[in-house]
Amino acid sequence: MKKIVITGMGAVTPVGIGVDEYWKNITAGVSGIDTIKSFDASELAVQVAGEIKDFTPTDYLEKDLVRKTDPFMQYAYIAAEEALKQSNVEIEPERTGIVMGTAMAGVATTAFTQDALSGASHKKVGPRFIPKILGNIAAANIAIDYNIQGPSFTVSTACSSGGDAINIACTYMQAGKADVMLAVGAESVLCPLVIYSLANAKALSRRNDDPKTASRPFDVTRDGFVIGEGGGALVLETEEHALARGAHIFGYVAGCGNTCDAHHVTAPHPEGRGAMACIRQAIADAGIQPSEVGYVNAHGTATHKGDSVETAAIKEIFGDALPYVSSTKGATGHMMGAGGITEVITCVKTIETGVIPPTINLSEVDPECEGIDFVPNTAKKAEISYAMSNAFGFGGQNSSILIGKYSK
Repeated sequence: MKKIVITGMGAVTPVGIGVDEYWKNITAGVSGIDTIKSFDASELAVQVAGEIKDFTPTDYLEKDLVRKTDPFMQYAYIAAEEALKQSNVEIEPERTGIVMGTAMAGVATTAFTQDALSGASHKKVGPRFIPKILGNIAAANIAIDYNIQGPSFTVSTACSSGGDAINIACTYMQAGKADVMLAVGAESVLCPLVIYSLANAKALSRRNDDPKTASRPFDVTRDGFVIGEGGGALVLETEEHALARGAHIFGYVAGCGNTCDAHHVTAPHPEGRGAMACIRQAIADAGIQPSEVGYVNAHGTATHKGDSVETAAIKEIFGDALPYVSSTKGATGHMMGAGGITEVITCVKTIETGVIPPTINLSEVDPECEGIDFVPNTAKKAEISYAMSNAFGFGGQNSSILIGKYSK
């Protein structure tokens, strides 16, 4: 089996743009959640979100690219640009590929365009509407600008899309079809249409009066998740390719898991069947013992069932050798497809720095979640050799990515 290493990372998040800014704020316990600013949400039941702050697209992208792209595509492009620059990889067109992960693609642009069209004329619908909402166009724009001619996929497996993008990228390199793969995840779904639906499903927090503490993973007072937006990217290479060009290696993808609950379209299996199978699969793929995993970046969205089931699954898998567990969604909100990548970046940085980011807004652990160190509110220091990122989504989709400390 070829070892797949990480040589570049990029992040666009509610707590900062760029991996360094993201890591500084996520470990300091900064909240990126606030009252929605991108449109008037004052009449909505839910008025809080993890939006990208102080973002002017033309500061990062050419005006023509901004005009023809949805925000989720812009976040993907900026994250990919950072990762590629950091890796300093020279693109070999037919041996380089890309996998994009997004749960809902251009749904917000669709909703706002339909709103503009209603009661108006067809002139309100621009010629760029279709390519702005298609999920694969994010990868296409990146491929066009960087001349990436190898495998190209767009994955939409709900909230596990980002993790699954990494899994597929690794699979293609293991199969010998590419030497370098760019794994990208991005999301921007903030619009009344999406908020109404999730609010009516009682999935979202309604703490409009205190936005910064609205997302409370594993806390007894949690009342739902907070929508986040952003993008993340990883440059993945075969170890052989990276060493041949003298690349700096940040870590490696030790194992990947992908399963389906086969239970319900929105609720997790009550006994965590799919989640446990996914975690076990990633550990088996790595060829290690559960006790060697020192940190888990939990899916931890702050929904009652989701947090409780994930906790039970972690306890069952790890037994007496429980790892540190934290959910960075307390700070960023639920970034959906983007979170599957940025939370893997969190695992890479935890291994690299020996700092475990906190679960902020955790005042009192739910009795159903007791027994695990969720690193409440303040980061901790620990030497970690293996760290896992879980991403679980609607439809019973499960992804687990296990990152290992690299040594030749």
